[in-house]
Amino acid sequence: MDLENLLSQSRGLFTIFLGLLLFLLLVSSMSRRRRTRTNTTRKPPPEASGAWPLIGHLHLLGGSQPPHVTLGNMADKYGPVFTLRLGAHKTLVVSNSEMAKQCFTVNDKAFATRPKSVAFEVLGYNYSMIGFSPYGSYWRQVRKIAMLELLSTHRIDMLKHVIESEVKAAIKESYNIWLKKKNATTEMTRWFGEIMLSIMFRAVVGKRFVRDDDGENEENERIRNAVKDFFHLSGSFAVSDALPYLRWLDLGGREKEMKRTARELDEFVQVWLQQHKRNRKCGSADEKSKHDFMDVLLSLVDEGQDFNGVDPDTAIKATCLSLILAGTDTTTETLTWTLSLLLNNSEILNKAIHELDTQIGRRNIVEISDLKKLEYIQSIIKETMRLYPVGPLGLPHESMEDCIVGGYYVPSGTRLLTNISKLQRDPLLYPDPLDFRPERFLTTHKDVDIKGQHFELIPFGAGRRMCPGISLSFQVMQLTLATLLHGFDIVTFDGKPVDMVEQTGLTSIKASPLQVILTPRLSTHIYDEI
Repeated sequence: MDLENLLSQSRGLFTIFLGLLLFLLLVSSMSRRRRTRTNTTRKPPPEASGAWPLIGHLHLLGGSQPPHVTLGNMADKYGPVFTLRLGAHKTLVVSNSEMAKQCFTVNDKAFATRPKSVAFEVLGYNYSMIGFSPYGSYWRQVRKIAMLELLSTHRIDMLKHVIESEVKAAIKESYNIWLKKKNATTEMTRWFGEIMLSIMFRAVVGKRFVRDDDGENEENERIRNAVKDFFHLSGSFAVSDALPYLRWLDLGGREKEMKRTARELDEFVQVWLQQHKRNRKCGSADEKSKHDFMDVLLSLVDEGQDFNGVDPDTAIKATCLSLILAGTDTTTETLTWTLSLLLNNSEILNKAIHELDTQIGRRNIVEISDLKKLEYIQSIIKETMRLYPVGPLGLPHESMEDCIVGGYYVPSGTRLLTNISKLQRDPLLYPDPLDFRPERFLTTHKDVDIKGQHFELIPFGAGRRMCPGISLSFQVMQLTLATLLHGFDIVTFDGKPVDMVEQTGLTSIKASPLQVILTPRLSTHIYDEI
């Protein structure tokens, strides 16, 4: 009996032992699978070779070709997702539409903030400008105000008379110059820029930027130079951005230049702000001035609007200046590239003129209500923005949390560059991607727009940090280009093809001036009646 009990107990213990062993084997197997899966999802993106101690890959981006071209060549070698070390900062570079879509849809919130930058701090009122602000309540607030009070469809409709009158004024002045001197040359980047500056000045601060071709208006010249310096400096490289511990040295003097430019721009905006305050205090603001954006912001402050700890005057100046600058830059540079491409492609230029003569006729001037009929003009601008996006790498983002892009693990704190230029020249998306073919946006890519929903064309960015002024910018570009082509025959001043070389930098700017001769092509009374 004792033997039977002993055997029974032994069998029971063996069963328990076997069950425990099987359980441990199962747990071990599941743990191995979990570790394998974790290791797979935490696989880092490939890193480009050639990094140096301390500076990482910075030396590879300092050559004679623009950074987006260098990074595009790297993408051909390492794939559409790879990393660089730009000094102390790990940077993810994405170079095709699918990877961009992952960043700005699935991971949109993760990449919603901006990295720290000397330019964003010094030129951007300590990160108070909309485009430079970190993600958070302040950014959401000022963007919402800008969208509602300046950039909404309703507000843009209210600006219709401003836009049309400034474009017509530029046409009229060019016609008057032709009357005095038939072969006068016009520098078109300046011509386009003054139209946009005046539109944005009137919309934002209620004053006109008076066109001044002889350069005698000292204030205008100072504003032009300060705006030019702003974009040059914000698109240039500061050593301390990559190596923060060297900031105190200000190698190359970039920060000193930024502070000078920031002071100069602030002087102008401060004067405008004080003028608005005086007008409100004295009750002398007329109905028109009450519609400008700066006055709207002051009204919000009077109503108790809080800018999340940012000084109200600083928030107003930063927001107004950022809208003026952003609205001017994209439009001016895009139109310069557009006209350059048209002058080098006479067949496309003639098609555009034929559309204008057919849809508008030669007895009228182009108006905003006509733009919906000018589909070829629209396609020309889209094709230009495909080939020459003004921000070929966009503004940098930074991940606020760990995420997965293209199957690769991207840790929090990683910077993101989107090679918009590379992805918009993808031969898998665009046959003959280097050719200027506006017709593609009337046929194979007819339904592709620029509003950040079609990732094969994102010149204004995508996701929650995309440019909020798309609709206004595109409308102004269409009207300006259409009115210019309709009103003048245009040739290069020397009869040679336009040089399409880009400046070296983070923005796509034409290296040499675009100088042309404008000759009226409509009846005299059309210009007289403008």
